[in-house]
Amino acid sequence: MARLVVSENGRYLKREGGDPFLYVGDTAWELFHRLSRDEATRYLEDRATKGFTVIQAVVLSELDGLTVPNANGDLPLLDRDPETPNEAYFAHVDWIVEKANELGLVVGMLPTWGRYWKEAALSESDPGAGTEFQIFSPENARAYATWLARRYAESDLIWILGGDHDINTDRERQIINGFAEGLRAGDSGAHLITFHPRGPGRSREQLDGVDWIDFHMEQSSHAATTHDPGIFIDADYSMQPPRPVLDGEPRYEHIPVGFYLRPSNPSIRCSDYDSRTAAWQSILAGACGHTYGNNNVWQMWDSGRDPIINASVPWHTAINHPGAAQMGYLRTLLEDVGWWNLLPAAHAGRTATEGITESFLVDGPAWGPARIRASLAADGRVALIYSPKGEPFTLRLTALSGPRVRESWFDPRYGTRNEFHVGAVRAFQTYTPPSSGDERDWLLVLECE
Repeated sequence: MARLVVSENGRYLKREGGDPFLYVGDTAWELFHRLSRDEATRYLEDRATKGFTVIQAVVLSELDGLTVPNANGDLPLLDRDPETPNEAYFAHVDWIVEKANELGLVVGMLPTWGRYWKEAALSESDPGAGTEFQIFSPENARAYATWLARRYAESDLIWILGGDHDINTDRERQIINGFAEGLRAGDSGAHLITFHPRGPGRSREQLDGVDWIDFHMEQSSHAATTHDPGIFIDADYSMQPPRPVLDGEPRYEHIPVGFYLRPSNPSIRCSDYDSRTAAWQSILAGACGHTYGNNNVWQMWDSGRDPIINASVPWHTAINHPGAAQMGYLRTLLEDVGWWNLLPAAHAGRTATEGITESFLVDGPAWGPARIRASLAADGRVALIYSPKGEPFTLRLTALSGPRVRESWFDPRYGTRNEFHVGAVRAFQTYTPPSSGDERDWLLVLECE
């Protein structure tokens, strides 16, 4: 398999010498730690069938990853020492990585969760890090990462540093640099590297200009359903030099909104709609892909385990929640229209006439949860316009390359597409989606003949 690289224009990932690669990820943080081989096979086959392309998983996992053995009874390190990895534990990781690759899945591998390299606790109420957990120094971070990268030098994977934590001190930066240097030394640069920040956050705020990071990652997080996660992508897309960017941890399906169920709202959880809108808003803002998540699946929750953040559905049931299948619908549509040619409307289809700049997207909700997101191909042959609440919008059709345009409504809930008109490319047109309101999102697909 040709290795993954950054495209020549710095906007997306691709196979070296080959095709663009759409990053459609799933957060399976506890995959290596909690699942047996049979369970891992069940999970990976499901995700491959549904159209995912990347599985994000952690080697030294968050939930007692250093002290509670994996499904085979093995701990990852001997005496909690990063320089003495346990061969039995890593043989299990090897098997899962190989199985994922056989199924066409890239592994987004986190060498460690962030609490094990952080110096200071996140807060008094949320310790999560600090001297009780810290096992890494700059020196052993480099040694561990070098060993790990050599082991997986031939695997199809992406390295993800950070692990839901930010860099706050000089020594923490030295540790992260140690990881990066070790990865580069171990696999001779064969794999891309990114950084998973704490949410809400952007890796570019901490690592802009750092030479070892290949693409950036956001975490728009889980605190609200009423904002547009595309604003994170907007911020990075406008920065120079261009680097691919994606949301590596948005609002998870079935997670309590704001993390906690309260007596006043005991059943308010993020729905498939909330996960789906985050994906489309980010992609049409210019992201090189997107990561889905399910609150029950990331932790591989099952009966007999302590639930985190009110997990309540066994992972092997939750993998069939509708948001996961909808990521496959997203991938199919995007690949059909050549997503790698798309530019956010703010960066495409603009002309200047007598000093007045005209935009492709002329009218429609411009902020908040109903904000219209639009992308236009660089050659003007294809456009996608997303209305999260089915609100009408107006386009300047002369931004298209014409002379005629085929118009379709795509239903992101079910992956169906209905062509409703073929017409001339001229002047302005207002489009009203087939339905409107909460959970009535629609995507307009315009293709020139």
